[in-house]
Amino acid sequence: MRFIRTLAMLALVAVVCLMAYNYWSGQGFTLNPQSNTTGIDAERARQRGTELANTAVEQAGKAAEQAGAAVTQVEGAIASGTLTAKIKSKMALDDAVKARTINVDTAGSVVTLTGVVATRAERERAVRLAEETDGVTRVVDKLEIRP
Repeated sequence: MRFIRTLAMLALVAVVCLMAYNYWSGQGFTLNPQSNTTGIDAERARQRGTELANTAVEQAGKAAEQAGAAVTQVEGAIASGTLTAKIKSKMALDDAVKARTINVDTAGSVVTLTGVVATRAERERAVRLAEETDGVTRVVDKLEIRP
């Protein structure tokens, strides 16, 4: 009888030690088959990750569209400024036109000339210089002749 009691006591100590080991380490034999779970719903986490990724893609697409629009505006402004500079340079180098009395405004490829010129020939020459510039599709003549 003493042998059985000793054997039962050793079995009980072994079970207690095994349960303590599992409690502290989370490894080995466990009585609870779900003791290895982390408490995180993997499917829900996967769905949430997919939602966040889709949102990030949409936001990146919107940002790219806005950046593209800004680049287009800047390119348009540079092109307009370039046309204006070309026309003013041509007028400044031409002896028949007094460029400082003529204002050149560019909107896209349409050029508007405003200001005061002394003669009809100076007016025609200023308009022709603007028309002959590469990239100009139309010239609006608002020049006044004052002798």
